[in-house]
Amino acid sequence: MIKGISIIKNSGYRKKILLSLVDVNYLTPSEISEKTKLRLNHVSNFLKDLKDNKLIICLNDDEKRGRLYQITELGKKVAKENGS
Repeated sequence: MIKGISIIKNSGYRKKILLSLVDVNYLTPSEISEKTKLRLNHVSNFLKDLKDNKLIICLNDDEKRGRLYQITELGKKVAKENGS
């Protein structure tokens, strides 16, 4: 949990992306980009960081396009600590 809080506090982009997933079942990178007003390439890079730290999961990792991302229980706890 502490590591998750730390990576969110170190990046406003990560925080925006994580918080965008709190109240939805899942989003694509394009939808996250639209919702957060961040460039798609930034979203894609930070999704990898969030996934590597188990704050989000990809529901269909095998797909090249249309990947769906969902926040994990750990991600929800971290988001709550960071202003969700």
